[in-house]
Amino acid sequence: MSGPAHFELLATAEKARRGRLTLPHGVVDTPAFMPVGTQGTVKSLTPVDLRDAGVQMVLSNTYHLWVRPGHERIGALGGLHRFMDWDGPILTDSGGYQVFSLKDMNKVTEEGVKFRSPFDGQWRMLTPEKAVEIQETLGVDVAMAFDECLEWPATPERTLASMNRTTRWLKRCMAARRKPDTTALFGIVQGGTHEALRTQHVGELAELDLDGYAIGGLSVGEPREELVRFTEFTAPLLPANKVRYLMGVGYPWDIIDAVLAGVDLFDCVIPTRSARFGMAFTSVGKVTIKHTRYRDDAGPLDPNCACYACARFSRAYLRHLFTSSEILAPRLLSLHNVTFYQALLTTIRAAIVTAASTDPQALTALRREVNSWQRSADAPET
Repeated sequence: MSGPAHFELLATAEKARRGRLTLPHGVVDTPAFMPVGTQGTVKSLTPVDLRDAGVQMVLSNTYHLWVRPGHERIGALGGLHRFMDWDGPILTDSGGYQVFSLKDMNKVTEEGVKFRSPFDGQWRMLTPEKAVEIQETLGVDVAMAFDECLEWPATPERTLASMNRTTRWLKRCMAARRKPDTTALFGIVQGGTHEALRTQHVGELAELDLDGYAIGGLSVGEPREELVRFTEFTAPLLPANKVRYLMGVGYPWDIIDAVLAGVDLFDCVIPTRSARFGMAFTSVGKVTIKHTRYRDDAGPLDPNCACYACARFSRAYLRHLFTSSEILAPRLLSLHNVTFYQALLTTIRAAIVTAASTDPQALTALRREVNSWQRSADAPET
């Protein structure tokens, strides 16, 4: 492997790609989904839980770990892998998303972003150089370049100015690297919902020959039709020999649409956040376990899932846990949802290989099935 990230394309079915991403802490079969462990933990789940669920790679957050407990402390304690007892690959968001999500608590300048910490009220300055320093000190496999993520909608003029700043910040990130052999650097394509700007930015970033490329600036409030449209537009423009990462997506139906557009890597809080509100994704559609229809249901959460929650407990018991505010409830649903997502990606990978070799309709059939889950999720429950 030359460099810290090597992507190998194993099969293609139209635009969909089956690949293998090799990183310092392990190999990731793609398409892959990364559960989000913002604070160095996927909420309520242990590393053993994650491995049992089939997780290959997790995401953590630069900004939050910088604020507490501090990257230098984590580095002194052996790095993020040892700190959280996860021996597989880790990717860290650079903090650029906090430019968007904490916009009422920050000030953006050419130098970087000045944040007021929601924890102690102190102002902190996050620059491209600092973002790289933090991520390299954490010892992660993939560092994301610091970018400016805009809200939707934004005018072409505002989007262009922000996109150009993202490029300048990316080049500063590249110059700041001290561990290019052990921590990969992915660039983030911006350009909002403007095709010409997306095309321009892909061209600029492709010339820099980065370790990987992410599609940013989506899943920030735009309609789902725009998310799908600009994923389909942007993904095929990215270098074919590098991994393609769609940030912050998503629901199962969004993932399969993005896979069909040529995306390889995903992350989102949806599996665990939904679980904390009592919602499970299953092979028979959405289950909102708190609803009264499940109070006498002796069946498993998902009859086609072998996770601990589904193998051992009934829907009635899980509902009882939620209505009793027992902390075991969100843990069990989180375990199921994360397992469900990993099983879905395993199925997608197999369908790509099948579509490429023997059955061209394999992906189309899977897409119809996943879209039926969306219709079930949209249906009212009582």
